[in-house]
Amino acid sequence: MIELRGVTQHYGVRPVLRDVNVRIEPGTVTAIVGPNGMGKTTLLAVMAGGLSPQFGEVLIGGKKRRSSVEDELAIRRRAVYLPDKPWLPADQTGREFLLNVGRLYDIAHERLFEHIERLLELFQLVKEGDWPIRGYSHGQKKKIALASVLITDCPLLLLDEPFGGGLDPAGIFALRHVLKRWVSRPAGQVVLTAPAPELVEELADRFIVLREGQVIADDGLDGLRLLTGCDGTLSEVLSRLIHPDTLASVERY
Repeated sequence: MIELRGVTQHYGVRPVLRDVNVRIEPGTVTAIVGPNGMGKTTLLAVMAGGLSPQFGEVLIGGKKRRSSVEDELAIRRRAVYLPDKPWLPADQTGREFLLNVGRLYDIAHERLFEHIERLLELFQLVKEGDWPIRGYSHGQKKKIALASVLITDCPLLLLDEPFGGGLDPAGIFALRHVLKRWVSRPAGQVVLTAPAPELVEELADRFIVLREGQVIADDGLDGLRLLTGCDGTLSEVLSRLIHPDTLASVERY
């Protein structure tokens, strides 16, 4: 379980997150959605421990982030974070990279080698797995980065825009199915950000809607439809929540 209590974050004098209170249970795919610049990436980074909030606290599995070395290590053993633009070792092959990540997480030898091959097949990188990562295309780098998260077998995945970065339709299809199955594991949980609602409409069980750093809605699609009185797509529902003036202008036009 993830719990944020009164989380506030500023960049200089500009507030990015304002008194965010969120509780996310295991067994769900949760999407953080909202316009660009409204705090989605910052909120995920705070959950992941990449940023320490100026105010408030973050708890994962009942343990407070950065409260002690022991608690932080316990959290990091069960949670893995993938930023939108991760660092990748250019001189390693894709297969070597996955092997090193798996060893870092103490994955059993047989499980590790078998999982690497399945991930390379899943993301259509079997041949490219023996190439140095520097020779990968933009989309291939995205795929190997995603594979490096999945190889850890951590129950909690924190993913910043996993469907962006040049991921092709086959990769999007594969990732959607993997994430849906991931949350059926014991304590399985996925929290992700998405630049386009249509990418996560059928995947996510729950949507945290941000506007100007505040959570303005937090529910499943049916709940958001009830809240807005709109029976349309997620994109249409979010337009009513986030851009009511724009929607009115479009209707007048």
